[in-house]
Amino acid sequence: MSLALLAAVTAAVGYGVSTVLEAVGARRSPGAGALRQPIVLAALVLDGAAWLASLLALDRLPLFAVQAIQASSVVVVVVLARFVLGARTRRRDTVAVAVVVAALVVVALGSGEQPAATPPPGFTGGMLVASGVLVVATVAAYARGGAALLALLAGLGYSGAAVAARGAHASGDLLATVAQPLAIAIVACGAVGVLAYLRALERGSAGGVAALASVIEVLVPGAVGVAVLGDTVRHGWGVPVVLALVAALVACVALARSPAAVATAGEGGAGPSTAPARSARSSRRAR
Repeated sequence: MSLALLAAVTAAVGYGVSTVLEAVGARRSPGAGALRQPIVLAALVLDGAAWLASLLALDRLPLFAVQAIQASSVVVVVVLARFVLGARTRRRDTVAVAVVVAALVVVALGSGEQPAATPPPGFTGGMLVASGVLVVATVAAYARGGAALLALLAGLGYSGAAVAARGAHASGDLLATVAQPLAIAIVACGAVGVLAYLRALERGSAGGVAALASVIEVLVPGAVGVAVLGDTVRHGWGVPVVLALVAALVACVALARSPAAVATAGEGGAGPSTAPARSARSSRRAR
């Protein structure tokens, strides 16, 4: 397993574990009081570490591969929720877990390592404009927007952060990545993702919100990566990779609606989430 692939898997596992830790802490002390729980603070640290691992993965792997692998954190959530939270799992959940694992093996084999390429002219400006539009749309929808709209904005926010990070990596090391205009897009899109996702959880079911946001997070960055950033699939692997991505998405959506996954978000579905930009993400990967 390559270092980049290991980093992507590590990020997915980190997001999944942190979700369950946050759920345990929230059960011990609901609301803002959960932030005083050592287990929740540990989960937030784990979120940050997982996010850094995802940046490493984005430096060497195409967007469609990294996003699909990270969406699989729901597998970790479902498995751990079964044993840690005593949540119920269904036979279809076991099948879905197997499908996700098998599909991601195909995606990994069909993508291979691809160092981030230099974005085309206008990419940075376009990302900054798109980030601004997302911020304005989220502010407008925050007060009265429905769960579906907010989940859509959350998915687009996380997608924008991933796309900007992949494009920013072409400039060199981590310091060079941070010291450029695309860093603004990463932060702005990440903030949109966190705020819109948490708000969506307040207004809709955890499973439905998680499913919609996860699908967007895989499809949008994957398409942008191939169309704009030069991400490719190995020769002869196009059809298998597309089928594997579809299978993984369908299985992740099924798992997001699993009783074990929903259990991590509490009765109202508004659990904590994941990463700097994903502090809200892991709960959703119950995300």
